[in-house]
Amino acid sequence: MPHGQACKALVAGTAMAGSLAFLAPGTAPGSSVARTPSGSANTKATKAGGCAPVVLAAMGASAVGAARRQRVKTSKARTTTRAVVDDFEDVCEQTGVTLSRYCIELANRGKIDEDLNSIFNSIREAAKVIAKLVNTAPLQQAELLGLQGEINVQGEDQKKLDVITNDVFKNALRYTGKLGTLASEEEDEPVDGSVGGSEAIPLLSDEFADTGKYICVFDPLDGSSNVDAGIAVGTIFGIFKESEETNAVCNLPANIKDLDGDQVSCLAATLQPGKALVAAGYVLYSCSTELVFTLGRGVVGFTLDSSIGEYVLTRPNIEIPSRGKIYSCNEANIENWDEPFQDYIKDIQTGNCETGDKYSLRYIGSMVGDVHRTLLYGGLFAYPADTKNKDGKLRLLYEAAPMSFLLEQAGGLAITGHSRVMDIPPVSVHQRVPIILGSKEDVEECKKYYEKCDDPKLKERCANRLKGLVTA
Repeated sequence: MPHGQACKALVAGTAMAGSLAFLAPGTAPGSSVARTPSGSANTKATKAGGCAPVVLAAMGASAVGAARRQRVKTSKARTTTRAVVDDFEDVCEQTGVTLSRYCIELANRGKIDEDLNSIFNSIREAAKVIAKLVNTAPLQQAELLGLQGEINVQGEDQKKLDVITNDVFKNALRYTGKLGTLASEEEDEPVDGSVGGSEAIPLLSDEFADTGKYICVFDPLDGSSNVDAGIAVGTIFGIFKESEETNAVCNLPANIKDLDGDQVSCLAATLQPGKALVAAGYVLYSCSTELVFTLGRGVVGFTLDSSIGEYVLTRPNIEIPSRGKIYSCNEANIENWDEPFQDYIKDIQTGNCETGDKYSLRYIGSMVGDVHRTLLYGGLFAYPADTKNKDGKLRLLYEAAPMSFLLEQAGGLAITGHSRVMDIPPVSVHQRVPIILGSKEDVEECKKYYEKCDDPKLKERCANRLKGLVTA
């Protein structure tokens, strides 16, 4: 690229909010070869100033170097809690900001530690494998599609891909050596996060056998019932810091599979409510594979570029609109919902609401797909309580808490009706809760319907969840 054009591109790139790449000049700083606007080398020199190009280039290099040092100094001095992508230096114009680069930048700035960086590396690699499995499932129907023939702890028929993706995600995380405990929707009980190695996959060093300070909870394949139809599915994950009292208070056995019911409940208590999450996110497997997550400093989104095998930053600062015009829920159950939510949905259907707009129904049946659309377009996603499921159907640890954390970081809200999802302490590993999440003003309007409701049993259920009295 000609030097003049490259400089203009550099200026334009740094001025653009959320830009992903900086373009390098076509001529290295300090070069003695000047460039004309057309890009051809200008070797002419006047007798009085034959060395002018060299002097000017040297002066330019000095100025560029000084400016760059100043930028680095300024970026280090920033006190903002968000990672500002425009501060990143020497970003490859061919790839943009990759997830690896993004995590390295955060680690260098002290926003995350090396353990968390390692965990995200494993999530990245596991998500690539799962994306391939989902995409190739129709071509390998006997191996990947259909039922496994087993029932999971939720009482649900397990799909073959449920089991396979659970193993992929679990094994990728365990080999970081940075996790004390893993809890999966597909497992009957929590899994020891440490790894002991095997003859097939021996430990590379003793460090891999260490138990780390983090806990990861995840649903490896949300919406798996849609896989056979080729509809969007996803992975949901949340990361807590492990309590220092876990082993001392719970007296966990060496083999975590020997846990009895009381010990499992005790372990669940150490996982803390959603407000204690340090990171959460999801991976959407659809026409593109998108990894969206938060580290408690806003929400970012990466898209898998299969040509280079990397996740590339495509959404540097996701903020949910304060209002939307879409609601997403299984409306077939409307007659069984709590009265406040029935009334709210009927009002937004007819435009008898604060905005006066009629809302449209969009429902995929995969939480990741529905929440992803809600996050980008605004509106509301809900899986409320009903007469059959008084505490809803979505799991607090694997689905509700991580998604609530992410939505709140994007400027949204998440409630069960009367209370905030993030405040609910888990009392069992597979506890279920109702959830209503989305645009801040939409959720606030919905909550007003619950506040006007005089149903004492509904209020008691919400209050009991906050007190940790729910055992479902």
